[in-house]
Amino acid sequence: MNKEQLLKRIDSAWEALSESYAGLSDAELMEPGVTGAWSVRDLIAHVTWWEEEALTYLPVIMVGGAPPRYSVAFGGIDAFNARMTEQKKDLPLAVVLQQRDDVHRRLIALIQSAPDEHLTAETRFRRRVRLETYGHYAKHARAIRQWRQQRLPSQGSNELRRG
Repeated sequence: MNKEQLLKRIDSAWEALSESYAGLSDAELMEPGVTGAWSVRDLIAHVTWWEEEALTYLPVIMVGGAPPRYSVAFGGIDAFNARMTEQKKDLPLAVVLQQRDDVHRRLIALIQSAPDEHLTAETRFRRRVRLETYGHYAKHARAIRQWRQQRLPSQGSNELRRG
């Protein structure tokens, strides 16, 4: 896969994620229960903080460094997610959405500027990109579509057909 193909894959998964919650009101975006106690807003914040992690550690990986092990630094991925959830829980929806857009734009710019040797083979850089972008987006888009289907049967069915 070359850089252009990778960027298209990321964009396609990003669009699917965005479509999974398109048309929801602000109140619906804030409703808990999509994944555990998390709302769509919480999932958006979650995807954004993992993109922020990618922005922090992809440059480190590019120069041969290693990101911290979450099991050592934070007590595991779940502990890291809990910590970040606590930090982001009081952010207004508008701020979460603005951060989503800003961080995603910066991540795409970083990937676009990355040397091809980091993107064309299964490198540590490329693996991190997959984990923090299209692999991650798809997981949460499925959860949101499933929640919508259970909560709003007619709307959820339409979303499943489009997505």
